[in-house]
Amino acid sequence: MSTILDLCDGLRATDYRKGDVLLAEGTQTGMLYILVDGTVEILKGDFQIDVVSTPGALFGEVSALLDIPHMATVRVLNTSRVYKIEHAVAFLNNYPMVAMEVARLLAQRLNGVTNYLVDLKNQFQEEKGHLGMVDEVLETLLNQQRDKFVPGSKRDPDTRI
Repeated sequence: MSTILDLCDGLRATDYRKGDVLLAEGTQTGMLYILVDGTVEILKGDFQIDVVSTPGALFGEVSALLDIPHMATVRVLNTSRVYKIEHAVAFLNNYPMVAMEVARLLAQRLNGVTNYLVDLKNQFQEEKGHLGMVDEVLETLLNQQRDKFVPGSKRDPDTRI
């Protein structure tokens, strides 16, 4: 099985320096980045969610595919090389094998989140209040097809994941 990096062989890599922002939370660029080497951090607001240095890691795919603003900021932690794809959807249409790898990655993520939610459901099925809502959240996520899922709560309806 080819990796995303193998499938993108021949694309021109761009170098970024520490502090450069690839994607800014709340903006909508239609861009996709594929990490060749280096390290980036993922930030939600000022909170660091993750540090990523895995070659082939993708950034911007969810935003591009769903035509929504970026959910987080991706900032370079040390000199990094990435494939910068300006028109992600067009690129994926023209490179179906890369699109298949992106689909596989997204399916793996969905599988992991679904398993996690099922585990939460089992742990908190007898709970009342917000912890007892895990069942409703799981059902909503699993049955969501074409409609856009808009996260939020009565407490903070403008919350975006």
